[in-house]
Amino acid sequence: MSQHTSKRPKIIFLFSDTGGGHRSAAEAIIESIHLEYGVQIQTEMIDVIKNYTPLPLNRMPELYPSFVRLPRAWELGFHLSNGRHRVRLLYSGAWPIVRKSFRQFVFQNPCDLLVSVHPLLSAPVLRAMGTKKHPPLVTVVTDMATAHASWYHRDTDLCIVASQEAYQRALRAGLQPEQVVEIGLPVANRFCYPPGDKVELRQKWGWPVDKTLVLLVGGGEGMGPIEHTAHAINAECKDAALVVVAGRNQRLKERLQAYSWSIPTFIYGFVREMPDFMRAADILVSKAGPGTITEALIAGLPIILYSRLPGQEDGNVSFVVSEGAGLWAPRSNQIVLAINRWIEFPDERARVAATCLRLARPHASRDIAHLLAARVGLSQPIEEMNPSTV
Repeated sequence: MSQHTSKRPKIIFLFSDTGGGHRSAAEAIIESIHLEYGVQIQTEMIDVIKNYTPLPLNRMPELYPSFVRLPRAWELGFHLSNGRHRVRLLYSGAWPIVRKSFRQFVFQNPCDLLVSVHPLLSAPVLRAMGTKKHPPLVTVVTDMATAHASWYHRDTDLCIVASQEAYQRALRAGLQPEQVVEIGLPVANRFCYPPGDKVELRQKWGWPVDKTLVLLVGGGEGMGPIEHTAHAINAECKDAALVVVAGRNQRLKERLQAYSWSIPTFIYGFVREMPDFMRAADILVSKAGPGTITEALIAGLPIILYSRLPGQEDGNVSFVVSEGAGLWAPRSNQIVLAINRWIEFPDERARVAATCLRLARPHASRDIAHLLAARVGLSQPIEEMNPSTV
């Protein structure tokens, strides 16, 4: 890889839109770099799979939603490929296909530091750079606990993980302790403020202030049994109010809007106000995505998980349940029982909320930004260099 010659160090983030978590993690870290270091560091995000790999690999981002709607196949693929030696064999088999693409990427993108937030990118990039002098490569694992072995390449300069389980998996995959650091999952700065005034936030959107408010989400794509779950809550949770975020699933949103609800119910598509939605709510019902769980912990929002990607998100469920931050309720009758219990016993719900806040790591994005800045020769954020800076 050519050396970057600008006076300002440059960090390139390698990602792919195979699931929203990779892009959002990169954006959260970049946001924190700019908040902490201003224009001292250049940053760039590159979807390597979409922009560099040949057909049909470059279509993975658009095909990803179809893959995850086949949970049995996803689980089989996860477990069959999850292992140090299996991953090595898969990469060796794919190398002749992607060799030209990744060497082209390396040649065209000089920088001072590479940061991979995707499990499939570290190995081919490192191989494309070869034995020549190259910028360091840092991997930020965006799965919370049961991360696939493909995340952990023994030649990565540093691997940043979100939990102790992910840390132990990195060691079992062959990384040395000095190569791995547990910091937390990076999320956007707007999620990282303390919980706000629920009454004021609810009044802003016209939501009832005298009801237990349930926030039902399925990620940015509106995945999972949202519609069936919403109908069950409507039928069985008479003392609740319901906010449903359908994401980009326009058909789901339209069906929900056309339904006649018996409890106060508010339907939204893709929203930018999710941090305040979480701060205003009392209970979150969600799929077990690591980003959503991390954001809920910061908001002190008790969690009911109703679906997960088998293998990849199993550890997320175990983490939430074992730590006391929420419940696993894969069937609608279990969801309504959990909601009604927390309505009937608010002190129990308050204890879960307190546990969420204890587990939260709202500074993870900035901690990662500081670590990356140190790798490119900057050790002080701008406010530390200039105390008068607000």
